[in-house]
Amino acid sequence: MSRLRVMVVEDSTMVRRMLTRTIDADPELQLVGGAATVRAALGKLAVLAPDVITLSPEMPAVNGTQTLRALRKVAPGVPVIMISAQTERAARLTLDALAAGARAFVTRPSGDGSAGRDAFRDQLLPRVRVLGHARRQALAGVAVPPVARPASPLPPLPRAQDPIRLVVVASGTGGPNALADLVTSVPADFPVPILVVQHMPPVFTRVLAERLQARCRVPVREATGGEALAGAGVFIAPGDHHLTVVREDSELRLRLSQQPPENSCRPAADVLFRSAAAAAGSGALAVVMTGLGQDGMRGAGAIRAAGGAVLAQDEASSLVWGMPGAIVHAGLADEILPLDRLGPFIARRARRRAATVKPCNARHVTCAR
Repeated sequence: MSRLRVMVVEDSTMVRRMLTRTIDADPELQLVGGAATVRAALGKLAVLAPDVITLSPEMPAVNGTQTLRALRKVAPGVPVIMISAQTERAARLTLDALAAGARAFVTRPSGDGSAGRDAFRDQLLPRVRVLGHARRQALAGVAVPPVARPASPLPPLPRAQDPIRLVVVASGTGGPNALADLVTSVPADFPVPILVVQHMPPVFTRVLAERLQARCRVPVREATGGEALAGAGVFIAPGDHHLTVVREDSELRLRLSQQPPENSCRPAADVLFRSAAAAAGSGALAVVMTGLGQDGMRGAGAIRAAGGAVLAQDEASSLVWGMPGAIVHAGLADEILPLDRLGPFIARRARRRAATVKPCNARHVTCAR
């Protein structure tokens, strides 16, 4: 198969050079051209015929979202990856672009060190490969095959009878839009907390929480650590911090840490899921959504072993079926559902809890005894 064709749209000479070096060093990729302005990019698109475009959210004269929309009119099926600075303005523009149709984003290094360049390379190249190959498969008319649910390696567990106390969610590439669909479907009377690990750096997670809050019927915030989980609400793990839940007497509380990354991630879903299994046992419900890699798989195994349940987003509705696919292939998924059915399923389980479990008191989480 011929190399994937990549086009770079970036006004910064320094960033263009970095992208050029990174792409040229990968034998699966071919840098077919670049552009420093929107007009130049639009003029080159038809000739270059890229499989993937990288785009700065802070282009001169027009922002990345406006540029994205212009590019998508000319090349509607070509996936776009935003290459963002690690600033609040860039974070907001990048999330705007994701909502407008960009497929993924990568933050560029803030310094000149080799560690930052290596981390950038390790973020960028898998996204280019996955999205580029998906683009070619779509052009070739390759359909997503149905997923056969494998037999579970674990013994059957009486999941349906256990009311949930806690929902834990993992998402990566494609996650911000998928999370918006999930949490906006949560009803206002949803009775249990939802804890989210979205693979994002600092600042981005706070901006994501603010945006979700503006659209949701339950409170959404970036976790700060120490919060008592006394009822409904969505808590987003802050970038560069692991999020865990601990039991203190009959109360569940959040904790943050900067322990080493797992699966090259901090926050990592495995860390959150293991803590949920220990703190909530059979009352934990895990949801693994679109994302690269297999973060969440080992933690999902801990939740299953504790008697909890695991949901996986299906391949057809996932931008990248890495994380949920790992759950399915390991036999850990109780249900494999399209994105639009995940929220209703969780709400139905929560209603079962509301019907069977009464609060201990106003300060504590509801107790299943």
